[in-house]
Amino acid sequence: MKEKIIKKEDVEYLGRLARIELTEEEKKKFEKELGKILEYISKLNEVNTENIEPTYHVLPLKNVFRDDIPESSTSKEEILKNAPDKDDDFFKVPRII
Repeated sequence: MKEKIIKKEDVEYLGRLARIELTEEEKKKFEKELGKILEYISKLNEVNTENIEPTYHVLPLKNVFRDDIPESSTSKEEILKNAPDKDDDFFKVPRII
């Protein structure tokens, strides 16, 4: 029988880090699921990547920038015209504290 990669204690620790309470059923479920994920990742370590160049994106994309052309901004009057309540050039909102 294979040794478990993830143990119940590991799942409990992750639950505490995430600040979530897990039932015993959830702990068993996540123990299996996380174990399968780690097994799959360990298979990736077996792939020979010695002559493979590192990639940062699977498609040959480059950053697409637009010209930085200044435009006129919206006027204060236009911005404040739909405000439910305003005080001079400011939005007036209810006090929170």
